[in-house]
Amino acid sequence: MDNKEYIQSLVAKAKEAQAILDTFSQEKIDELTKAIGMAIFDAAQMLSEEAVAETKYGTVESKVGKHKGVTTATWWAVCGKPSVGLIEDTKDVDGILKFAKPMGVLASITPVTNPTTTAATNAMNAIKTRNAIIVAPHPAAKKCTAHACKIMNDKLVELGAPNNLVQSIDEPSIELTGLLMSACDVIVATGGPSMVKAAYSSGTPAYGVGQGNSQLIVGPDWTDYDTMAQKAMFSRNYDNGVPCTGEQTFHVPKEKREEIIAAFVRNGGYDIKDPAEVDKVRKNAFNQETGKIQPKIVGQKASGLAKMLGIDGVPEETICLLCRVDGLAEEDILSKEILAPIIRFVPYDTPDQAIENCRRNYFQEGAGHTGGIWSNDDALIEKAAARMPVCRYLVNQPLLLASGSPVNLNGYIPTSSLGCGSWGGNSISENFNYKHLLNTTRVAYIIPGKKVLTPDEIWALDE
Repeated sequence: MDNKEYIQSLVAKAKEAQAILDTFSQEKIDELTKAIGMAIFDAAQMLSEEAVAETKYGTVESKVGKHKGVTTATWWAVCGKPSVGLIEDTKDVDGILKFAKPMGVLASITPVTNPTTTAATNAMNAIKTRNAIIVAPHPAAKKCTAHACKIMNDKLVELGAPNNLVQSIDEPSIELTGLLMSACDVIVATGGPSMVKAAYSSGTPAYGVGQGNSQLIVGPDWTDYDTMAQKAMFSRNYDNGVPCTGEQTFHVPKEKREEIIAAFVRNGGYDIKDPAEVDKVRKNAFNQETGKIQPKIVGQKASGLAKMLGIDGVPEETICLLCRVDGLAEEDILSKEILAPIIRFVPYDTPDQAIENCRRNYFQEGAGHTGGIWSNDDALIEKAAARMPVCRYLVNQPLLLASGSPVNLNGYIPTSSLGCGSWGGNSISENFNYKHLLNTTRVAYIIPGKKVLTPDEIWALDE
């Protein structure tokens, strides 16, 4: 069969299975959702090894933690939450009943950097909301993604659900992904800007994510540089710097830059002091004609990354490479996102200058995604947050926690897809979750005893 027929066959099988899933009770839906999460949790070592071997990105250790973390966090986030039938009753307050309905067939576009974990969390959210899911893997991750999907689909069938609720494209391509996006009912696109743009241009309702380039401010009042360095470098080095939430640039008080960099060195960073060496990073990390990151450096260990960049003598145990940068945005290509364990340090004279410097970098690349600040000055924190063009702003914590977790208690919903609002060209400005895969029907009753206001009374209202 040709490509169009192939996609039509996947969608037809998904729709048939979804129609059956639509009849299941909340209790059964929760059983199935938990089961596929546990299946991926139990297969974490195997899937992680497969993902690293196939994609050459990240580390097995980090991916094992990620598989276990995201499935646990997703179940924690959806456990006990209503998603079938009547999900909200405020009839006594405003005369409204709310009923949940599935959307149908979800197309999940997954990235090469997180192929199996993104597929797993999207599948858990899909089943929780009685949707079927078809995953379009990155071509460089098709085998491990297909295996994860098979594990979940097999578990569903084992528990009495219909076959084909979780499928993946066998031989993914741009054409097949495009055909899938046009044929399904809703899209979750987690990947590069071009793929997200294609999702929004497909004619199908879509949720996409924006590009990361996290900027952080170290407040003048902050002095515990070692704690900050430990947490930030753990976050930045996680899975060899692949997560888009990772710390990219620290904006630091000018007179404290050397002291702060020294703390990062004490905790495993390698200080690239020579401006000529920093220039090697600048020239070798990016394609100088297109301005795009060189794919070969993505997700590489710091010591190996240094060799790729032409920097010798970096110890094997190095956690992150550290660079001094004085230019901003379009002035310096090193202001752009790098998905590898590199941290940049930009000096500032005043906190206001730091805030505006962050904004400049964001509006070059990364607006809408994530930022952070290390400070105990509430006035500064709120001032920075009010000006920062991001959807997540974290205080005194590693930015890895922007994706949420059941143990960090920062209030963010666990997710593998971080909406970046209009700044990032996205339709949502929050962490994608199961609620975004629900259609809802609101039933309205006349509210007994409700006074009908006249126009004069309404215009007389004030705050």
